[in-house]
Amino acid sequence: MAAFCDRPVAVRAGEELNVARLRSYLGKQLGGDGPIAVEQFPSGHSNLTYQVTWGHREMVLRRPPFGSKVKSAHDMGREYRVLSRLHEAYSLAPSVILYCDDLSVLGAPFYLMEPIRGVILRRQLPPDLNLSPAPARRLSEAFLDKLVLLHSLDYSAIGLGDLGKPQGYLERQVKGWVERYHNSATHDLPEAARISAWLNQHIPAHSDVALIHNDYKYDNVVLDPDDITRIVGVLDWEMCTLGDPLSDLGTTLAYWTDSRDPEELQEIGSVPTTISGTMTRAQLVQRYAALTGRDGHNMAFYLTFARFKVAVIVQQIYYRYAQGLTQDARFAVMPDRVAILMRSALHCAESGAI
Repeated sequence: MAAFCDRPVAVRAGEELNVARLRSYLGKQLGGDGPIAVEQFPSGHSNLTYQVTWGHREMVLRRPPFGSKVKSAHDMGREYRVLSRLHEAYSLAPSVILYCDDLSVLGAPFYLMEPIRGVILRRQLPPDLNLSPAPARRLSEAFLDKLVLLHSLDYSAIGLGDLGKPQGYLERQVKGWVERYHNSATHDLPEAARISAWLNQHIPAHSDVALIHNDYKYDNVVLDPDDITRIVGVLDWEMCTLGDPLSDLGTTLAYWTDSRDPEELQEIGSVPTTISGTMTRAQLVQRYAALTGRDGHNMAFYLTFARFKVAVIVQQIYYRYAQGLTQDARFAVMPDRVAILMRSALHCAESGAI
């Protein structure tokens, strides 16, 4: 299994770091004057992640994407603060080392954290990684259970009681994501207006409050190389906040493809959830309800909203590409993905099926 561990590669063109300035900064902050090497983790579409080797020490560096103007989505200081409080209570969260807001170093705020080594499941499993039905089931159960554990934390006790404003959370979220779509739109998608109207008409009257991840999916969890069903880390906390835990589950469902889904939805799936034995979306909701006591009867709203939100995130990424702010060739096909996600969101809204 060690061969399947996530590994960095050469830094993408246009996303290089100023290694000389970083070396000088680390020397002042951590002491010493050792050699430095920087590589990049190739997956992910939002904040950029690098491996920094400083002498004999390996660290992970996170910084905003080049060219992004959505500062609220790439607040390195906020993410660092969350992790600095969260790690002790939720050991799956990374342990942070230091935060830098001096723009003269890398041109943007960044932070460093300890690496979490293990396997990360991407869209396609490695050719030699065989995941049979029994472990696939155990993995999906463990995955859901770690989300339940996060939602059970006493966020005030760990110093994150002021992280968000739970009152009116869903109303603000719907309004905000509709605005983000219009601010980054590059194509005319008629589904967007219909989804926006439906969401505003179906916001649940009541919602619980929990510490939520907001991007919890298979390729944001790290698995034990010696036991693929054991989760050893959870990554990408940039959107963590206080909010409705069912909206967090909805985001997970938006990335979770079932084997009976339309072919176009399966084709854009980013995580391997159609493996035999893996729980379906409906089974995830059932397990979540059984473990938390929360009623999942409104999940069609949460899944509709989550698919719309994912579509907007993809649209924002494409907008940067269309404006020439990034040259990452992966982004060229994103308008098709936005359209598919919009169609699937509208279908969920109109059918009520998850």
